[in-house]
Amino acid sequence: MINIHRRQARITPVPNPPASTPKTSVELFAGGGGLAMAVDRAGFQPLLLNEFVKHACDTLEANGAEPRGENERVPEHGKGLLVRGDVTTVDMRYLHNRVDLLAGGPPCQPFSLGGIAKGDEDKRNMFPEMFRAIREIQPKAVICENVRGLLRPSFRPYFEYILRELEFPFVERDDSVPWTEHNATLQGRQKISSGDATERYQVYKFEVNAADYGVPQIRNRVIILAFRSDLKIDESILFEKVKKTHSEAALYQSIANGRYWQNHPGVPEHVRERVIAELPAQSSLDFDELKLLPWRTLRDAISPHEGPLPRLPKIRWNRLDRVQYPDMPMDHVGWPDARIYTGHTPNVLDRPAKTVKAGVHGVPGGESVLLTDDLAPGFRGARRRYRHRYMTVREVARVMTFPDNWILSGPRSEKMRQLGNAVPPLLGEVFARAVFEVLEDVENRA
Repeated sequence: MINIHRRQARITPVPNPPASTPKTSVELFAGGGGLAMAVDRAGFQPLLLNEFVKHACDTLEANGAEPRGENERVPEHGKGLLVRGDVTTVDMRYLHNRVDLLAGGPPCQPFSLGGIAKGDEDKRNMFPEMFRAIREIQPKAVICENVRGLLRPSFRPYFEYILRELEFPFVERDDSVPWTEHNATLQGRQKISSGDATERYQVYKFEVNAADYGVPQIRNRVIILAFRSDLKIDESILFEKVKKTHSEAALYQSIANGRYWQNHPGVPEHVRERVIAELPAQSSLDFDELKLLPWRTLRDAISPHEGPLPRLPKIRWNRLDRVQYPDMPMDHVGWPDARIYTGHTPNVLDRPAKTVKAGVHGVPGGESVLLTDDLAPGFRGARRRYRHRYMTVREVARVMTFPDNWILSGPRSEKMRQLGNAVPPLLGEVFARAVFEVLEDVENRA
C-alpha cells in the first residue's frame, strides 16, 4: 500500500470515509503520487498504478508501491502494484469488472492548435489510452484532472469532443478517421437514449481553483468526473460534496480584522503595514464569500499555526549553497542566484503561492522565487526593499499539500518536475471522496 501517513498528510482535517464494501482503483499517469495519495485517502484500495518517468516511478516505490513485474495479478488487500513503462503496452483486461474508480491526468500539453484545426493530433495525447482503459476494465467511475487551458476558445471544440468520447468510450474511433468525423458520430449518439447503459457514462466538468479548497496555491484546473450510466447516481450528493470551502474575500477580511496576524504573531510590523495597504476596498468584497474559510497562504503552509505539520526553519542567507544540512528537514535546501525582474515577480508570503509548474527555477513569472520578510541591506523607510530567494523543494511540496514524510526521488530538477505535474492531494481528495460517497449511495440503494 502506498504509505501516505494519512494524519500528517492532511492540512485541513477531513473525516475518515464510512465503513463500506471495499472499493478499488486503478491510476494511469500516476506521476509523483498526488492523485494516488488522494484516492487512497478517500478509501479506495489501489490495484494498479502506471507511470513512465523513471524518477516518478522511484518516488512511488519509495512510498510503498510494489512493483508488479510481468505477471498480471490482483494484489493482496492493501497493496498497490506499480507497472513501469509506456501505458500503451499495459493490458488491463484482467481487471475487468474489478475496478470502481479509474483515475489519471492524461498528458495534453502537446496538442497542436494548427494540427487540431486540420483534424490531426499530437501522438503524445494520452486521452485515447484513458478511453482504452475504460473499455478494458469498465470502471464504475472516472476522475481526470487537467490544465484549465483546454477551455480556451481555440481548444474548446476539441475539449468538448474529449468529453463526448468519455461519454461513449465504447464507440471506438478508427485511426484513419479524423476526430471531427468521429465527433459528428458521437453527437448523433447523444440524441439516442437507448443502448447499453454500462457502456455509456454521465460526464461532469468542474473548473476549479485549488485555493478554493484549502490548497495554499493559485492553481486553476479542470476536473472531469464520469459515472457509468447504469448506476443512476444522485447528482445532488456529488454537487454538495465538491462545493468550494475557502475564499479570497475571507482571507482579505481576516488580514484586515487582525485574525490572520494573531495566527502569525512574529511577522514584522512593516510587513503587516505593507500587506494591509495592498488590500482591496472592503466594499468590493463578496459577502457570500466571507462566509467561507480564508484562502490559505504561503505563510500558512511553511509556518502553520495549527495542524500536524511543524514550522519550517528559516533558510539562512549564508546557506544558499545547494547543501542538505543535517539540522534541516529533508529537501529544505537553499539554492543560489534567484532573480526578480519585469515579468518574473516572486511569490509573497501572505497570499497563496503562484501556480507550481514543472520546472526547477527561473520559469516564466518567478513561480519558485519567494519574497521574504527580511529587509535588503541599505533599504529602509520609504525605500524598503525585501530580500528574495528560491523556494526549497520542501516549501514547494508544502504548497502542493504533500506531507513532509513523502519521499521524492531524483535530483532537485526532477523533484520539482514531479511536484509541478502533480494533483495537490488535498484537492484530489475532495473529488475522490465525492466519488466514494456517490458510489456508497448507489450501493445503499441497491
